[in-house]
Amino acid sequence: MTLHRKASAFILATAIILSSPDFLLSSAQANVPLVVPSGNRLQSQPTIPSASATRTKAFKRTYEKKFQRILKVLKREGRLIKNIKKVASLYNIDPVHILGAIVGEHTYNYDSLDSAQGYYMKALQYARIPISFQHDGEKVWSFVKRPQFNTCRREETSNSRWRCYELVWNTSFMGKTIGAVRYPREPFHRAFFRPMFAGQSFGLGQITPLTALKMNDMVSSISGLPKLSSKDASGLYKTVMDPNKSIHYTAAVLRDAINAYKKVANVDISENPGLTSTLYNLGNPWERAISYRNKRRITPAHLPRENYYGWLINERIDELQAILR
Repeated sequence: MTLHRKASAFILATAIILSSPDFLLSSAQANVPLVVPSGNRLQSQPTIPSASATRTKAFKRTYEKKFQRILKVLKREGRLIKNIKKVASLYNIDPVHILGAIVGEHTYNYDSLDSAQGYYMKALQYARIPISFQHDGEKVWSFVKRPQFNTCRREETSNSRWRCYELVWNTSFMGKTIGAVRYPREPFHRAFFRPMFAGQSFGLGQITPLTALKMNDMVSSISGLPKLSSKDASGLYKTVMDPNKSIHYTAAVLRDAINAYKKVANVDISENPGLTSTLYNLGNPWERAISYRNKRRITPAHLPRENYYGWLINERIDELQAILR
C-alpha cells in the first residue's frame, strides 16, 4: 500500500470510529453530559517540565514572580480586560478561561512584556520582516498540494483541514525519506512554522501560527476578522501579536477544546478553567478527547485531570476572578 493510501486509510478509519454507534454514548447519556466540577482532581501540582524550569532560571526569575508579574500587567489593563469579557461572550465561554490561558503561558513559558501596548508595538515590527512558512525552501502552502494530502483538501473547516495536514505529515513524512529527501523527525509545526529564532508562539496568548490557521474559520465567522493565510506569514504574525485580535484566537482554542470533549466524550469541561488551560497548553484536544473517551469505557467514573499548568490556574482561580471584578 502506498504512503498516500495508508494516510487516507488512517484518516478514514478515524472518521469511521468517531461516527460508529459503538463509539457514541447511549441516547440517554448523550442528553446529559457529565459536568466536570471546578477545582483540581490532584492534591499536589504535577511535575513541571525541565524546559520551563530552564527558561525561568535563565532569566533569574521564579514561577511566583512571573505569575505576579502577568497579574500586575492584567490588573492595569482595564481596556484589555473589558475586551476579554466581550470576546468571551462572543465565544460563549467564561472570561476566566481566557485569563487562565494567558497567565499560564506567561508563568511557565513566556516572560510578559510590561504592557499590552508592548505586544502591539512588536506586531508592527513583525509586519515589516519578510518571513514565510517553509521547510528546506518549500512553502507549506505548496507542500500540502501533494497527493498525500488529497483527502485533507476535502475537509470543510480550517480546523479539520489543518489537523488532517498534521496527521498526514506524522504518518507519511515525519522522519521518513521520500525520493531523495529526508524529512526531519519533528512535528508539523516545528518543521514548517518556526521561521524566526525567537520561538514558535507569539503574542499575549502565545499562539502558534499553526494554531491560528486551525482556528481561522471559527474566528472569522464569530468575530468578522479577515481570514489568515499561510502565504502571508508577516500578516499572520501581526494579527496574533495584536492583543485585541489575538484574544479571539485564544478564545477559539478554548471553545474548540470544550466542543471536542462534549462532542466526543459527552463531558462538559466548561466549568473547569484548569482543564481548558491544560488543553490550551497541550494542544490536540480532539485526539485527547478520543483518548479520554476510551479510558472512560474502562473506568466510567474517571474524570479528566489537569497538568501542572492547569493545576496552577485552578489553585489560584480566586486571584484571576478578582481581576475580572
